[in-house]
Amino acid sequence: MNSAQLKRAKRDVRRRVLAERDAIPANTRVRSSLEIAQRFLALPEVAAARTVLAFWSFGSEISTAPVIERLHGDGTRVALPRIVDGELEAGEYRPGDPVTETSFGAFEPAAGAAIDPAAIDVVAVPAVAFDRTGRRVGYGGGFYDRFLPRTRTDAARIGLAFGMQLMAPGTTLPAGHFDLQVDLVVTESEVVRCRPAA
Repeated sequence: MNSAQLKRAKRDVRRRVLAERDAIPANTRVRSSLEIAQRFLALPEVAAARTVLAFWSFGSEISTAPVIERLHGDGTRVALPRIVDGELEAGEYRPGDPVTETSFGAFEPAAGAAIDPAAIDVVAVPAVAFDRTGRRVGYGGGFYDRFLPRTRTDAARIGLAFGMQLMAPGTTLPAGHFDLQVDLVVTESEVVRCRPAA
């Protein structure tokens, strides 16, 4: 698959999955988000983490507010992504800290200290779609594909998504050599370990 075909295939996945995700009723989205948060927080990788890079949800994404609040309440250092000079940076965040709205509707820390990627134990990774091998189709900016190599090799990369965003067994997403995979995917109904736990 050449680069033009790859872009077209990813665009088709985004269009289809986002339309389905946007159609999830609000009450279902809230309930499923809480179930995803519970599964994520119960993971041994998350329980042992000292620093977690979460993300501020926007649009029809799962709500990450319960995850952020619980991690902070448990004494875990929380970071949120922010874009600085076109690259993703992990900014320290505590609930109530000032935030600024991005052009696409998410919020990012306005003043929190930048956290060294090597200090991050768990990265909660957003995406439009995941498959069971850990491949993901993001929103097209490549921010996580450039950021993740700067984290430690033993830092857990965990995708958070509604079940309809996870491809059926045997179905793989289009991916190039530069597309980085996640180690686990957490939905409201299951945890998929794409690679064995270290």
